[in-house]
Amino acid sequence: MTTTAAAVWGRTEQQDFRARVRGCLLGAAVGDALGAGVHDRTLDEIRETHGDTGLTEPPDGTLPVTAATQMSLFTVDGLVRAHVRRDGGVWHPPTDIHRAHLRWAATQSDWGPDERRRDNGWLGREEWLYARRRPPRACLTGLGDDRLGTLDKPKNPEAADSGALARSAPFGLLVGWEPQLVCQLAVECAAQTHGAPAATLAAGALAVVLHGAARGASVEAAVGTALSLLASRPGHEPVTGALARALGAIREGVPDADRVTALGAAEDRAEGQLAAAVYCALVGEDVRHGLRLAVNHDGPSAVTGAVTGALLGALHGETALPPAWLAGLEGRGTILELSDDFAMELTQSTALHLPVWHARYPT
Repeated sequence: MTTTAAAVWGRTEQQDFRARVRGCLLGAAVGDALGAGVHDRTLDEIRETHGDTGLTEPPDGTLPVTAATQMSLFTVDGLVRAHVRRDGGVWHPPTDIHRAHLRWAATQSDWGPDERRRDNGWLGREEWLYARRRPPRACLTGLGDDRLGTLDKPKNPEAADSGALARSAPFGLLVGWEPQLVCQLAVECAAQTHGAPAATLAAGALAVVLHGAARGASVEAAVGTALSLLASRPGHEPVTGALARALGAIREGVPDADRVTALGAAEDRAEGQLAAAVYCALVGEDVRHGLRLAVNHDGPSAVTGAVTGALLGALHGETALPPAWLAGLEGRGTILELSDDFAMELTQSTALHLPVWHARYPT
């Protein structure tokens, strides 16, 4: 083994990191899929169908994911390729993420993998990812051309929904980076489809909170870091205010659907979805309880579930996720394979960069 990042990471550290990466990506997918079954239904409608306690288990034992999971996986693919390109002297992660999201956009218009595309890599050849599952309109329009959206000239400057937030958890897994750099990358990549400051800063805040959780910090401490980093950014008030309300809600009584809804879960705005998810992660007695809180409310349950699942999975690792739910999760094998590739890339780096690796992640 060469003297690279692999020499810095001990075996125990590598195993812990891999468990957190798996937990984050699997947890996000489980929460996304659980919430998808009641997405945009009112709490009354959910209870009418599933009983007074709401949705507590996958109705038929299966968990099909939405576009939030699809885009998150392509985000990870872009991060791996960015690290591969860095070893060749090229380093601009926002471009690599943009290219990855363009590959996702192609899955929404093609019937299946196009073997003529040499940049697909192994992830782009996964046929199950070509199903169209409620892609946010701003994501489709923002990726409708090859122009790279930037903070100075963002795509969809009025888009304030949670479409960018829902795909931004993977940035927090860059545990070797400083929090401010993780935040900046997430913000820049959010602007590729969502230009409203609340949407971009919510994505950055999520990345910072998850970054802290993946490093072993408490969610509350990680929120404090996010609040500090966002305080100097123009337009931060909706996001920092929402996060502050999430922290305050912990002390307001027994967690329930009304409290989750009051934090903003009922509206498809990025800051409300972030605050509700952070609250659910903070008060959840375990992953199952946290996700049940996250999906039983009046708003877009798939997003709240995805963000809550990502946070809890990164915090506790894959073994904390409900085994029966994982068994019914769509694409579980793909998610595990990508998780392990990402963990290896960050812990072993150039030791992996053989021709077979470049074939999996062509640059």
